[in-house]
Amino acid sequence: MAPSVSDIKSATAEAVDKVASDIAQLKLANTAVSESTTEATEASDPGPSYPGYLPYYDHDEKFPPLELFEHSDVGLLADPAKPNLLNEKTKVKHLSPYLGTEVEGVQISQLSKEGLNELALYAAERKVVIFRDQDFKDIGYDRQVEIARHFGPIQPHPTSGNVKGYPEFHVVYFDPTTSRVFRDYYGKDRLSKIGWHSDVTYEKQPAATTFFFILDQPPVGGDTLFGSQVEAYNRLSPEFKKRLEGLRAVHSAVHQAEYSKGKGGVVRREPVETEHPIVRVHPVTGEKALFVNEGFTRHIVGFKKEESEFLLKFLYDHIAKGADFQIRARYEPGTVIVWDNRVTVHSVNPDFDLKHRRHAVRLTPQGEAPIPFVSDSTA
Repeated sequence: MAPSVSDIKSATAEAVDKVASDIAQLKLANTAVSESTTEATEASDPGPSYPGYLPYYDHDEKFPPLELFEHSDVGLLADPAKPNLLNEKTKVKHLSPYLGTEVEGVQISQLSKEGLNELALYAAERKVVIFRDQDFKDIGYDRQVEIARHFGPIQPHPTSGNVKGYPEFHVVYFDPTTSRVFRDYYGKDRLSKIGWHSDVTYEKQPAATTFFFILDQPPVGGDTLFGSQVEAYNRLSPEFKKRLEGLRAVHSAVHQAEYSKGKGGVVRREPVETEHPIVRVHPVTGEKALFVNEGFTRHIVGFKKEESEFLLKFLYDHIAKGADFQIRARYEPGTVIVWDNRVTVHSVNPDFDLKHRRHAVRLTPQGEAPIPFVSDSTA
């Protein structure tokens, strides 16, 4: 989840209209730049490299409540050997034993259905897969959506900027004109702006295999931190795991909606609150993972306020302090990150100079309703 940015002027929409009809123009770095962006950046700044992906906001755009759907993860269909994804042309580099792998030598855009199934499995196994030198940002809106939709229905975000005519896109955009929004969202007075979360966990069927591709990045910093919720669970003692079993927590979209509304932004769908198990099971790997995050989890069902806050604070601290089961995913031009939201948390690393632009896009397929872990002793 990234903060809503409602400060982009109407010229942004005009820029989107100019480029949407011609995908080739998405590659041009120095054309169709909005007046608001030009005025706010240094004279030498050519503007966003892909103005067609500038965030679009329409206060009249409204979404109905999301409906439940049957979901079968395509990773279940994959060949465990992954011949279409990992072969003699593919180079892999593991960043941690627990999560994170860099991949070179394969184009996501060229993968067959079988290859995409293998990608779902690999993302479930490695949690975070970082693809280098991809053409993904240049293949056009329709093809990008088509690929992501292979993994499940794409969640249209209720408050973030999207692409005009394409609500499937969640646009992450910061430049000097909008950096205050970045500073404010997690609290002006916080020492750290790190905000660990899993995306849109308030949905009845939250995000699963997720795509994130970078368009413009600061010269230093602005990477994404990821942590393994599987390893966070594994580190707990057997007795503590027993205490978590069967507990459910409420995940809420209310703060996100109220923040957007307070900034004059959009709220396309009424915010929802949903109960999910604190420990969930991955439908493909069978791994157990913590499923709480400080971004959206609000309280534990059946606990008194103080009890809930005490236990959740312990879990948040445990997740945040687990540097030995975290990675820093570094961006380069052409980077696409595919991660499994069900078993990870993440946060932007806000260590970059806010005079620079950070522009990226997320496609967020939904998965199954979280499967609770039930041990044999309580079955």
